[in-house]
Amino acid sequence: MSSAVREKGRASAEATCHGIVRRMVSLPRNIISGVSRVMGHGIDLMGIGGGRRNQPNFQLPPPPPPPPPQPAMVAEEWAFLTCFEQQYGSDHPFFYVCRFMDGLKIAEDENKFLFLYLHSPEHPFTYSFCRETLCSEVVTQFLDANFVCWGGLADRGDGSHMAATLRPGSFPFCAVLAPGSGDSLAVLQQIEGPISPAELVEILQRTMEEQGLAFGSGFRAMEEERRRADRVLREEQDAAYLAALHIDKEKSRLKDLRSEQGVQKKPVQAAKSKPTKKQCGILLKPATTVSHNETANQEKDPRVTQILIRFPNGERRERSFSIMDKVQSIYRYIDSLGLPGVDKYRLVSSFPKRVYSVEEMGMTSLKDAGLHPSASLFIELL
Repeated sequence: MSSAVREKGRASAEATCHGIVRRMVSLPRNIISGVSRVMGHGIDLMGIGGGRRNQPNFQLPPPPPPPPPQPAMVAEEWAFLTCFEQQYGSDHPFFYVCRFMDGLKIAEDENKFLFLYLHSPEHPFTYSFCRETLCSEVVTQFLDANFVCWGGLADRGDGSHMAATLRPGSFPFCAVLAPGSGDSLAVLQQIEGPISPAELVEILQRTMEEQGLAFGSGFRAMEEERRRADRVLREEQDAAYLAALHIDKEKSRLKDLRSEQGVQKKPVQAAKSKPTKKQCGILLKPATTVSHNETANQEKDPRVTQILIRFPNGERRERSFSIMDKVQSIYRYIDSLGLPGVDKYRLVSSFPKRVYSVEEMGMTSLKDAGLHPSASLFIELL
């Protein structure tokens, strides 16, 4: 195997569950309190091993193209993604644009492990790893489907603090993390040095299977609670949608009924036979009662689809659409929110990855696009 994969013994505490030992580290105070600044933590980002054990002698690749200069005025949360996409483009795993603690909270809410990547642009192995492994289609789809991904610059902000905490021996550096008790963090796997796409997926798959035994019970409980809350929300949205639909149909029926009566009867006869308000109430009450019963018995309208939208900052919103609505209607809904930083973007499904661009599929119905009876979409910034 071409990478140095180690489950390190340095730890503030160790926990064993089902025979699996994982390393526990304490989160830096700067990350917990939300304060981020550039700090020199003494790690040589150009180093290849620094005397660490179990590091094979890699042959240095040809010098990569020089990385673009880092923008000085970019917001801290955008620093990594801006630097990364300037050199490698937008075809990469979905990295959440947020602070590290926010990314860890998103992973906990979604009952997934956190995939952390520390980016060292000047390291000789970084270019080939990012271009050939991290941005490969198989790795991108696997990470989007199974992990919450967070990336940071190894010499800046939260990435710097995590580098000081995890102490990588070489770059590229990846880790699989999970929240621990209190202010601790469970390091389930560390991957250092160059590695192929197939090897990376194999290691991540094995880590999920092994460590899932230790964290599975808690994740299942949280997943059941999340599903219950989502089900209640969908039922409330469906009931509101069906009630509004019934009101519109009832108005249309009354309008057609009055038009037919006006054509069949003379104006004088229509005036004599015009029902009073009391009679109207008696006439309409049974129809309204039947409609409420039908709404109560109908669990889900097959003409409605539920779309869950995941924003770059970790926020999630779910909305009901008619299956005959166009894909463009989802874009209009997102634009109506007026979210800062979400100007140019496209909608992408996770696994298998599929792009729903407004140029190619804007006029395609949600049903024809395969977004029925429910779907989950990412907002990928351009």
